[in-house]
Amino acid sequence: MIESSENPTPVEPLLQQIEEPADLRRLPREKLDQVAQELRTFLIHHASQFGGHFGASLGVVELTVALHYVYNTPEDLLVWDVGHQAYGHKVLTGRRRVFHTNRLKDGISGFPKRKESIYDTFGVGHSSTSISAALGMAEALKHLGQTARKVVAVIGDGALTAGQAFEGLNNAGALGTDLLIILNDNQMSIDPNVGAIRDYLAGITASKTYNRFRDDVWRFLSKLQEVFGLGIRDYVARLEEMLTFVLSRPAVLFESLGLRYFGPVNGHDVQGLVDILSDLRGLPGPKLLHVRTVKGKGFAPAEKDQVKWHAPAFRFDVETGEPIDPPSNKPTPPKYQDVFGETVLELAALDERVVAVTPAMVSGSGLTKMRQLMPERCYDVGIAEQHAVTFSAGLVTQGMKVFCNIYSTFLQRAYDQVIHDVAIQDLPVIFCLDRAGAVGADGATHQGLYDIAYLRPIPNLILSAPLNESELRNLMYTALHSEKPFVIRYPRGNGVMIEWRTPFELLPIGKGRLLTPGENVAILSYGHIGNEVIKALKRLHEAGYYPAHYDLRFAKPLDEELLHEVAKRYRYIITVEDGVKIGGVGSAILEWLHEAGYLIPVRRLGAPDIVVEHATQAEQYALCGYDAAHIELAVREAFEKVIARS
Repeated sequence: MIESSENPTPVEPLLQQIEEPADLRRLPREKLDQVAQELRTFLIHHASQFGGHFGASLGVVELTVALHYVYNTPEDLLVWDVGHQAYGHKVLTGRRRVFHTNRLKDGISGFPKRKESIYDTFGVGHSSTSISAALGMAEALKHLGQTARKVVAVIGDGALTAGQAFEGLNNAGALGTDLLIILNDNQMSIDPNVGAIRDYLAGITASKTYNRFRDDVWRFLSKLQEVFGLGIRDYVARLEEMLTFVLSRPAVLFESLGLRYFGPVNGHDVQGLVDILSDLRGLPGPKLLHVRTVKGKGFAPAEKDQVKWHAPAFRFDVETGEPIDPPSNKPTPPKYQDVFGETVLELAALDERVVAVTPAMVSGSGLTKMRQLMPERCYDVGIAEQHAVTFSAGLVTQGMKVFCNIYSTFLQRAYDQVIHDVAIQDLPVIFCLDRAGAVGADGATHQGLYDIAYLRPIPNLILSAPLNESELRNLMYTALHSEKPFVIRYPRGNGVMIEWRTPFELLPIGKGRLLTPGENVAILSYGHIGNEVIKALKRLHEAGYYPAHYDLRFAKPLDEELLHEVAKRYRYIITVEDGVKIGGVGSAILEWLHEAGYLIPVRRLGAPDIVVEHATQAEQYALCGYDAAHIELAVREAFEKVIARS
């Protein structure tokens, strides 16, 4: 890990004194508001230079300070869901001095990570795991006789739409485990939250009858406590519970699951949060505290445009929010997600049966424009990948043409649905897997390196990957005319074409193409990573090496005619893929060559059997050994072996 005592982000007086939560707990309580303000200022200044998941962390500054002030972390265990909101937590738990290395190669992770800090109790990146993990921790402490230690899970209202969150809630209530679940309700995930759960939580917040009654009861309780002491509190709490149920308490859902509900409370009142957290810390059993926050709190541009400021990728002025680096007038290739969004809109205009489905990734998937222009044909189902897949399958059974756009790493969460609900029934859902391959700074939890290997064994699936933006359009057009489940994977970031909006072309399924003829050595690439091969070929040609380059286009079905040609014409094969080598395209080709009876050396370039940590995409390509430099080296070594055998 990068180590540095230099801190390029301004640090104000109280924050300078906090190297760990114990330092925070030694401060007088009246100083907590100042700590919160200094922490917020630190995060704004850091994001202005380095980017990262910005808005969510600003929204929980007061909650973060209150939690570490009331709870004896790390003895008490704090579990953050997803981790987008954990930047303040990292600053207060010993990582302020190295925070400028956040999301950089060999620096600290952008998400909580067990190997990084004792205060990171559970590694996260995907949503909706916190309740299950925290419940397991609390049960373990009970078995170990360590019930004085407390466990807290912090989960966002967006993450609450996923099924696993409700599985955890259901089990927590049934077990009666001593656990506090904090629902951080800002009505946002990356995009605005959708669905009945959002409406339900909004109903709780907006219920004037309930909130007025709750405030009256707790004011009355405080007066009784002054007269009769703490013993009266449980009695009045039971009275409140009974009366609020009579008043049709909106929070009946949580209490019906066996959790005591408290809130909603102001998530930006650090003193009030300290009060209620202190009360709840001593209250046994499963509890849910509903905290209302504002994503981007304290930075006006982020409060106004919460989608844009979820994770800014540009430097900005801390006073105005305006970008520091002026945009270049030079045209650049578009992002693949934007090519997808524009293309699905075109296809929807051509065919009224076309709809798009995404699990809470409208902007990230490039579907913002379609949601604006064709809202009835663009479905955001919330953070619910399993539902997204089966919902898409249901649409298809009635003749709809569904483009189900899910990040590669998130499709892992719906693996059973892909097999059971799509593949076995041979339903022509079109899966567009964004962020396939190495993903850059989001790191290990978000890598899209596994989809080729985990999808390849599934019957009936067609697996494809475009070399460039034009190929993505044509694969989408081809998938629309297919009657099979069809997968299209493409990477995070920009393509390679300025003039990318080409006429649609129906591609032959299962057929690759020769891009560059050559001799002795054949390179077989799959998808966008083939552009690294093209870069390498330029240098190789200058050095007098002339390998052939084939673009496979399809990992399943493989182009057997192409493979016969390659096996007969060349003496060495190199496969290149932006995915794991185990079970990937290279493995598929090895299997085919073996069964076809060919004895030809094959070298596979792809991700090795390691966890690929956060870095830039280019750094990850190099680390995994399939950037242009490593491809060039592999070709040179292949030619040397061919010559040696001659």
